[in-house]
Amino acid sequence: MASAQRIAFGMLDQAPAEAIELRAGPLFARILPLGATLQSLCVPDRDGNVADIVLGFDDVQSYRDRPSWFGVTVGRYANRIAGGRFHLAGRDHVLETNDAPHHLHGGSDGFDQRLWDVADVGSDAGAAWVCLTLVSPDGDAGYPGTLHASATYRLTADALTIDYAATSDAPTIVNLTNHAFFDLGETGDALRHLLMIEADTFLPVDATSIPTGERRAVADTPFDFREPRRIGERVRDGRDDQIAIGRGYDHNFIVRGETGVLRPAATLADPGSGRTMTLSITAPGLQFYSGNFLAAAEPGKGGRLYRQGDGICLEPQIFPDTPNRPDFPSARLDPGETWRSTMRFAFATGQLCRNASYVPAANHNVA
Repeated sequence: MASAQRIAFGMLDQAPAEAIELRAGPLFARILPLGATLQSLCVPDRDGNVADIVLGFDDVQSYRDRPSWFGVTVGRYANRIAGGRFHLAGRDHVLETNDAPHHLHGGSDGFDQRLWDVADVGSDAGAAWVCLTLVSPDGDAGYPGTLHASATYRLTADALTIDYAATSDAPTIVNLTNHAFFDLGETGDALRHLLMIEADTFLPVDATSIPTGERRAVADTPFDFREPRRIGERVRDGRDDQIAIGRGYDHNFIVRGETGVLRPAATLADPGSGRTMTLSITAPGLQFYSGNFLAAAEPGKGGRLYRQGDGICLEPQIFPDTPNRPDFPSARLDPGETWRSTMRFAFATGQLCRNASYVPAANHNVA
């Protein structure tokens, strides 16, 4: 039987805070209204030992005081918008350039820093869920239109599904995603993980991390994850200009299949624990970020200092800088429409699958 409950969770800005805890089978998730944040996700290993596989903080105030994108909902627009400017419906719109010279993840006061309303908490025999909502007024951070957004977390015995939705009373742009950092082995080195991405092409970027417009084939590059590869094997290959620019992986992959249809996008596996996570998405792209800028500056959960590569992100989204790229999939949302994005993280142990089983062998050397 699944369960969902609201609990007291410390203090936020000198006021009592809460969290929502979801349980289903062996899985557990804790969601914070601040930033509609995935604060904890506990999953069993091959021996049945349950551990938290996402990076973050033990207290809610740290998500306010030390914004690091851990598990938060990113919006109004995930990723970068070049120069903090875009043109829509006959008007130019100017945004904060919080990642100079560009706008990143909705700005310094983006959706990750907002206190979302808890609209619904519930459970039945097979699932537990929470729905959070947020109203972003016209002109918020420079974005046009009053946006009504929702984030629904649904936990079953083998998967966590996140459904995002939004409507607007005027033409606007929207691109919400979750920014969880994963470490399936809880070892402090996610670069040991095996990764497979269902993509034949990716988007190269310029020196400021804005897509050049090229769609480059992954074949014969460090970006070829069409078969399982250890992330750390090529993450520091400075001979590749794109690895050098990003100081590792921080690129959008064009996922095979039809946008709007839930389809496999990536599989992540930790040979040490046996945990495997398969991500299915409806978005056209997947941003793979190898935690290049985790700098061990301040302690996270349990006092642990998160270093470069301690966690990796797989962020379903529309392409970066889409509002300035008419050849990219559109991020426009008009009145009367509903924007939606679904991502499903399914968990298993023991094998990494693609059509047939793939079992990490001893000669893969994940040390």
